[in-house]
Amino acid sequence: MKFIKSIFEPLRIISKRNMVLLMAVEMVLALIAWQLSGGGLIPTPTKVLQALGTIVSSRDFVDNLFASLSLTIKGMVISIVIALLISYLAMIPVFYPVARFVVKCRYLTLTGLIFLFTLWTQNGHQLKISLLIFGIVPFFVTSLLSVFEGINVQEFELCTTLRMNSWKTWLEVVVRGRLDQVFEVMRQNFAIAWLMITSVEGLSMSEGGLGVMLIKANKYVQLETVFGTLVIIFILGVLFDYVLGQMRHWLFPYTQLQTRR
Repeated sequence: MKFIKSIFEPLRIISKRNMVLLMAVEMVLALIAWQLSGGGLIPTPTKVLQALGTIVSSRDFVDNLFASLSLTIKGMVISIVIALLISYLAMIPVFYPVARFVVKCRYLTLTGLIFLFTLWTQNGHQLKISLLIFGIVPFFVTSLLSVFEGINVQEFELCTTLRMNSWKTWLEVVVRGRLDQVFEVMRQNFAIAWLMITSVEGLSMSEGGLGVMLIKANKYVQLETVFGTLVIIFILGVLFDYVLGQMRHWLFPYTQLQTRR
């Protein structure tokens, strides 16, 4: 009774064991509601599970999965390098307007820019990579600038007291001092890249990918396959998020002290 009361009160902190139990119960209730409300056009969880087995056992699944993963990782690596370069240089006044312009580019829709990127690129692979980078970098830069602009001024004053010049202060406080937060921003923006991958893969289907599987299933109204593919994309996204979170704790052990309750 005490546990039930605590989960309905604001600002209450429950144990990890109880939180896992709560999540499991809510997940089961959601699946039961889906099963009872499913039917007709919307496939039930049992049908999606059957389609999931068919998808995983198909001959092209591994190739499509590898195509999506390689495209996402390549796009993320290039985007990280570009975004870090822009964000770090934004601490220098002459480059700050450029960084602010990149931030505003997150309001541009990719739909209207596909033709322009098609003219600039030589093949379908370059087109997909370019659109993926353009979609990721503005959000990455926005998050990084928020981290850097939130640095306490006392940290800069401490470096001045230690007789560090501006370049060394920039290196110690902005670059080295915020590596763990940069990694966290990278982990959060991986979700954006993984979300976009199915959209950009539809622009050139010759290389395959999970997005191509999704588009073909949508075209022939194979909703069980559509939902099954979405489940695979969701599970992989959650798995990558967990792995990157664990890597952050491994690379920066002090972050565990900050988050421990």
